Amino acid sequence: MVRRVLDRYREMYVQMNAAWTYLLIAGILEVAWAIGLKYTHGFSRFWPSVGTLAGMVGSFYFLSAALKILPIGTAYAVWTGIGALGTALLGIVLFGESAALPRLLSIGLVILGILGLKLTSSV
Repeated sequence: MVRRVLDRYREMYVQMNAAWTYLLIAGILEVAWAIGLKYTHGFSRFWPSVGTLAGMVGSFYFLSAALKILPIGTAYAVWTGIGALGTALLGIVLFGESAALPRLLSIGLVILGILGLKLTSSV
């Protein structure tokens, strides 16, 4: 009986880690398609448009896989947080957007929010 309980907890642990991994992949793909939008020039460039659309499909696929385990509120907030964080940082690096202290502090708050959701998630 103890073995069954331990096996069940092990299975839940593996599923939970897989869900968070899927969510991380979904967030990274969200960053990819958001940055890709800049390069499509209104979807008038073929290959950037193809890459952007592939990123969108992949991002939604991995988000939906994560939602099999994670609560929607937590998963959606983390997904958009990763997207906002990554897009803002790449905007600074790739497009010379502002790196002013208030902006960087705001990005830090997004990171704290994502960590808070992860740490307080029951799953």
